[in-house]
Amino acid sequence: MEFLGFTVDVATLTSNALEIVIKVALAILIFIVGRWLAKKAVDFFGRLMARSHLDETVTGFLSRLLYGVLLVVVVLAALSKVGVQTTSVVAILGGAAVAVGLSLKDQLSNFAAGIMIVTFRPFVRGDYVQISSYTGTVTEITLVNTHLTTINNHDIIIPNSDITTSAVVNYTALPNRRVDITVGIGYDADIKTAKDLMLSLARNNPLSFTDPEPIVRVTNLGDNSVDLTLNVWTTNADWWTMQCQLLEQFKHALDDEDIEIPFPQRSIHVKGLDQMINQMGQAQKLPNTKD
Repeated sequence: MEFLGFTVDVATLTSNALEIVIKVALAILIFIVGRWLAKKAVDFFGRLMARSHLDETVTGFLSRLLYGVLLVVVVLAALSKVGVQTTSVVAILGGAAVAVGLSLKDQLSNFAAGIMIVTFRPFVRGDYVQISSYTGTVTEITLVNTHLTTINNHDIIIPNSDITTSAVVNYTALPNRRVDITVGIGYDADIKTAKDLMLSLARNNPLSFTDPEPIVRVTNLGDNSVDLTLNVWTTNADWWTMQCQLLEQFKHALDDEDIEIPFPQRSIHVKGLDQMINQMGQAQKLPNTKD
């Protein structure tokens, strides 16, 4: 068959076209079936991760990551079916991944730290924690940073990489917490009376535990006071309330018993002060003389 001066083999053209159509159809079929299988696999692993009580953030991220990896594999398989050299495609994707990784190394560090936080769970939403010099309630944990809300309603955003390299104090990880209150009394005060007052108030507080029992000890002989420390246990939810109640009650009870809570004071002794005063007095008594 002649077409524009060229000889065209209709049989070969038909055969090649048919082969191309079959390859494209198979590639589309591979993509559709592969994507369906990828979704099923992601759903299956998602249920497994949910049963293992992983954090929702981790479960969602790992599910999306797994689906993305499987989808790339499906696309490469489909492209390979139509004759595309996937080796070059893989090389390009690998180079792009390295470039992105170098440009986002700090974010990737936070991301890796976020995976560790939501996996090992040193704290969860609602915990009251201290991270480095920041203290507050955990309100949100993402794969890049963590949000704390302070008691005066400030939102603190901490990069996850800083959290994994800092000491974390989780005040609410355990159900119970001890209240420690130190009160200083004067050296001339009756220690036993003060201890009995503090113990009585602690035992009668409805928020305190009887097991372990409250206890008061002399913990320091300071420059200006004898320090008595009360240890009493309560729940985490009642810790702040009971501490404020006892502090106020201690002040009123000690005042009623005329037990002074001394403030810092110092006695200064000047050597030779009496001699200086006497000399000044004698100088004032001397009569005035004229030249």
